[in-house]
Amino acid sequence: MTLLVFGKTGQVALALAQIASDAVFLGREAADLADPEACAAAIHSQRPAAVINAAAWTAVDQAEADEAGAQTVNARAPAAMARACAALGIPFLTISTDYVFDGSGERPWQPDDPVAPINAYGRSKQAGEDAVRAAGGRVAILRTSWVFSADGANFVKTMLRLSETRDQLSVVDDQIGGPTPAGAVARAALVITEAMIAGHPGGTWHIAGRPYVSWAEFARWIFRFAGREVTVTPIATADYPTPARRPLNSRLDCTTLLRDFTLAQPDWKAALGADIRRLTE
Repeated sequence: MTLLVFGKTGQVALALAQIASDAVFLGREAADLADPEACAAAIHSQRPAAVINAAAWTAVDQAEADEAGAQTVNARAPAAMARACAALGIPFLTISTDYVFDGSGERPWQPDDPVAPINAYGRSKQAGEDAVRAAGGRVAILRTSWVFSADGANFVKTMLRLSETRDQLSVVDDQIGGPTPAGAVARAALVITEAMIAGHPGGTWHIAGRPYVSWAEFARWIFRFAGREVTVTPIATADYPTPARRPLNSRLDCTTLLRDFTLAQPDWKAALGADIRRLTE
C-alpha cells in the first residue's frame, strides 16, 4: 500500500512514520498547505492508495489575527486534497479537533453533536470538515484533543522547560479534556484509512486519552513522572486571558471508535511516563 501523508515534522506525522515506514511524507517544502492547489497536484502526481492529512495550522492564538491564513491551511487545503482524492477514487482522512465544539456542559462530545466553534482556529477546522465532506469521495474525519509526544511542541514539553527554572506554576484548572498520545492518533488514523481502502465508507470519529483531567492536574502528573518538585496552583481560565477563547469542556466520546474499529481510548498516563523517560534520559 502506498500511503501519502501531508505533514513531516508534526507530532502525528512523526508517529505515523514509526508505524507506516513505507509511506511518503510531504513537508512544507514539497507541498505547502498555504497553496491548496499544489497539495492537490501532489496527490495527482503521486497517485497513492490513500491520503492522510496530518498537517494543519495549530497556532490557536495567531489564528485570531490571521483567520484568512488559518482558513486557507485548515479548510481550503484539505478541501483541495479531498477533491483530488475523490477524482482518483481513493480514501482521504484528515485530523480535526475538539475546538469545533463550543465547550459547554460536562458531557463528552459525540461525533454527531452540533458544532459551534468559539474561536478562529475552531472555525477554520469546522470549515475544513464541511468542505472535506462536500468533496464527494470516501472521507474520514478524526477529531482529537490535547495531543502530546516526546516530539514537536506541546504542553508536556512546555511544562518540563518551565520547571527547569521555576518551582511554582499557575495552571488553568477549569478546562477539562483527555490528553492524547500522538501515537494513538497515528494508529487510529492508519486503521481507519486501511479500512476505507478495503471498502469502509468513512465517517467521523473521536480519539482522546483517558481519564479526563484539567490542565492543572495534567501538569501535576507531568512533574510526578519527571520527579520534579513543582507546586501547581490552579487558576480559572478568566485569570489567564488569551487572544483566542478556549473551550471549557474538551471531553470527547470515543465509543464509536471502539465499536467500529475495536480501538479503545488510550491510557495517557502510560504514554506520558514513556515520553518523559525519553525526554529526560
